[in-house]
Amino acid sequence: MCAHSPRSSQFRLLLVMPSHQLVRRGTEQGFRIWSVWDPSQLEADLAPRVEDVSEELLLTDFTDEAALRETIARTARHHGIDAVLHCGHGSSLLPVVKEAWQLGLSPNPPAVYERLQAGESEGWAPPEAPRVSVETLTVNGTHYVVGMTAERTTGPPHFLVTGYLHPAPLTDDQQKIIAAAVEERLTASGYRFGPAHTQVALLPYGPRIVSCRAHLGADRIPLLVEIARGFDLEAAVFAGLLGGRPVVPKASQYAEVGFFLLPEGRLETYTGMEDIAVTPWVRGARFPYIVGDWIASVGDPRARRAYLVVEGSTPEVTRERVARARQDLVADIRPTAR
Repeated sequence: MCAHSPRSSQFRLLLVMPSHQLVRRGTEQGFRIWSVWDPSQLEADLAPRVEDVSEELLLTDFTDEAALRETIARTARHHGIDAVLHCGHGSSLLPVVKEAWQLGLSPNPPAVYERLQAGESEGWAPPEAPRVSVETLTVNGTHYVVGMTAERTTGPPHFLVTGYLHPAPLTDDQQKIIAAAVEERLTASGYRFGPAHTQVALLPYGPRIVSCRAHLGADRIPLLVEIARGFDLEAAVFAGLLGGRPVVPKASQYAEVGFFLLPEGRLETYTGMEDIAVTPWVRGARFPYIVGDWIASVGDPRARRAYLVVEGSTPEVTRERVARARQDLVADIRPTAR
């Protein structure tokens, strides 16, 4: 497949597990996009948003590999799809890529993703090791480092992730060493096109790659990049499909996403989101719960559904602003098993 030679004047994409933000960026640039999700994995409040910005939202059971591959093949043939991209991670990745490759619609062969997955078995690091994620975009085999994002955690003893800060406060030498390690991993895998999200542990003897996955960073990391650098990473993915090479500016400020640190239980009442949403330095917020919903504990990936995004001139400023906004949310949660 040639990523920059569409078969029609209007590029048609089939995206698997895309966010509504990503689909919207693509449609704004003139792409026609069909989206595929497993209904059990797509959050109820986000499904209408994905559907609204897609040509069609196709729902299929990802655990049924034959049905998933048939959905990919049928949609590609019926709508004249130019490329198929998997935008997430998990068991559906390889079946989708294998089907797309057979159809001549994947920019990377399946072996690339198999090599990236195999590398994760070598990537263990102690939980106390600081971690950064590296966002890259590969176009025609050239890897462009977009930026590095630091984890915010609870600290000892569990080091649970509570948010992310962009850009990560690293020295130039640290950034060069980390970037070289990531680029080496991507090159060794044979990765030719697409975004990648690589988690790196900073160990005393140097960086260790914990995971390297062929998708955009989750948890609103692309928004952090846009706020801090003025660079639209999601839009750059679509430009890259047409051969456009990203030009990434230096960061002019910091951006941080903080997850609301709520106890596990049943939500009875809450207030404060209206005030948080109109705070000048808050650039995004989400609280997708209603009274009666079950709230996951800190450290559970499902707890990341509720968050706020802030901007600031220093990491200390963004940390303080996240803490202040968390205090503004007053939630009454009744401890109970789900």
